[in-house]
Amino acid sequence: MRAMTVIPGQPDSAELTDLPEPEAKEGELLVEPAFLGVCGTDREILDGAHGEPPPGHERLVLGHELLGRVKESAGDFEQGQLVAGIVRRPDPVPCACCAKGEWDMCRNGEYTERGIKGLDGYGAELVTIEQNFTIPVPDELGDLGVLTEPASILAKAWEQIERIATRACSVHERVLVTGAGPIGLLAAMMGRQRDLEVHVLDRAETGVKPYAVKALGAEYHTGDITDISKECNPDLVVECTGVAELVAGAMQHTAPGAIVCLTGVSVSRTLNLDVGALNNELVLENDVVFGSVNANRRHFEQAVKALTAADRDWLRGLITRTVPFDDWTDALEKGDDDIKVAVDFSQR
Repeated sequence: MRAMTVIPGQPDSAELTDLPEPEAKEGELLVEPAFLGVCGTDREILDGAHGEPPPGHERLVLGHELLGRVKESAGDFEQGQLVAGIVRRPDPVPCACCAKGEWDMCRNGEYTERGIKGLDGYGAELVTIEQNFTIPVPDELGDLGVLTEPASILAKAWEQIERIATRACSVHERVLVTGAGPIGLLAAMMGRQRDLEVHVLDRAETGVKPYAVKALGAEYHTGDITDISKECNPDLVVECTGVAELVAGAMQHTAPGAIVCLTGVSVSRTLNLDVGALNNELVLENDVVFGSVNANRRHFEQAVKALTAADRDWLRGLITRTVPFDDWTDALEKGDDDIKVAVDFSQR
């Protein structure tokens, strides 16, 4: 059996490694991957920026955005059934959040993650997944089910936004999404599913991104975030880039009572920012800024519902390129027009 592996912390260590075939233990499923989405986290691990192999191992099997088929029936799962795999596992202590099944909110950082931190990922010709960390995907979604994991991130973000919105009498009608990558576009899709007025800001002036936004019935913008914010006066912001200027801009020039959700991870950058003025705006307008990362089982299930309710042709436009399993490293070389790139296990 071959697997997509790297040595964390060592750039240019990617290879297809021969590994023994896994055997499903009690409560586990054998799953044959069909498609595996790649994202910035995979690219960062490949570059040696982070990642952690399983204890006692040098290499880490990459891949956390899985769509696969069950190889052998077990429990409530039938042979051939489409499934996605949850990424994070609760810490063994566990903390108060992990003990309640909210491992996406882990308090002590002792969690593990498939293909990222302490656990091998799904980038192999055959994998095992615990049944209670496996999410059924409707056959009608087909290969679009590979979007389940990234969609789960936004399902959590929207759930948190809606919880915060109940704190007062504020009416939230306009959302500004910064970034038109897969996370930003899925955020915009879920905003439109909530009948919100959606605005998306990105730097691309032509190509698939403006088309995808307009096809949602949303407004597409390029330019300075301050100008765009003043123009649309958002009462919700979902920041999906981690770009320092956009993060700072997302917290300013919003409507009173605004909620700002930060989903991107930033590269260190120093900005000249009037913190006092920002503080005054947040305080005097009762604004909320919060961060959101990862997802638990509930969010994966919400993601499947959102994808199932979406227009299939529009979703298909998000998967701009597929790469054969044998050439998997090509998937990590992002092109200018790429949104979501996936490794196709049928092409090997």
